[in-house]
Amino acid sequence: MTTNSRVIQINSDKYESRLVCEVLDAVLAGEVIVFPTETFYGLGANAFSLEGVRKVYALKERDLGKPLSVVVSDLPAAESCAENLPPVFWELARRFWPGPLTLIVSARPLFPVEMLGEGGTIAIRVPGLVWLRDFLKDLGVPLTATSANRSGQGEIADPARILDEFRELEVTIINGGPTPGGLPSTIVDLTVDPPKILREGMIPKERIGLFLF
Repeated sequence: MTTNSRVIQINSDKYESRLVCEVLDAVLAGEVIVFPTETFYGLGANAFSLEGVRKVYALKERDLGKPLSVVVSDLPAAESCAENLPPVFWELARRFWPGPLTLIVSARPLFPVEMLGEGGTIAIRVPGLVWLRDFLKDLGVPLTATSANRSGQGEIADPARILDEFRELEVTIINGGPTPGGLPSTIVDLTVDPPKILREGMIPKERIGLFLF
């Protein structure tokens, strides 16, 4: 069977920079990676790269114009990607990040328009995995974090399925073993007043609601 992908085996409990140093350069050059998150595997590209973003859409067979979420290393990195942040952003971010909370905010004019939501918004999160935050810090740019699957199909937690799905594609697969699966992140839109919970995930709406109302 033809194999166009590259596979890097990591221990997702710790960050081993020597294993992923080449991946950093590849992402910055517009290439796509498949990487483990605290739920499922994600499909990542430099979110500032039009070339990388378009590759993600092509691999997912996703319609252009459907927004892509991103992950960043920490709160300052999130702030550098967004503008006109309301006070509730800081309250939620300081309480629930790192963790499974995605916040929709107004994006700075840094991203390809195709990946933004209506009115130029971006969905952003600081992930719970330590290795991923360290990777993002070294990367220095936000990474797309859409699930690694074809549009309309289920998310993938099993690395064997990831290898089957992507082995013939030109991507780098970071194999960190099985991911936990479970509920996705909770999504809150902070660009409307009052803020709106668009998806209840790992963080229940009762906990989020304490900060919104």
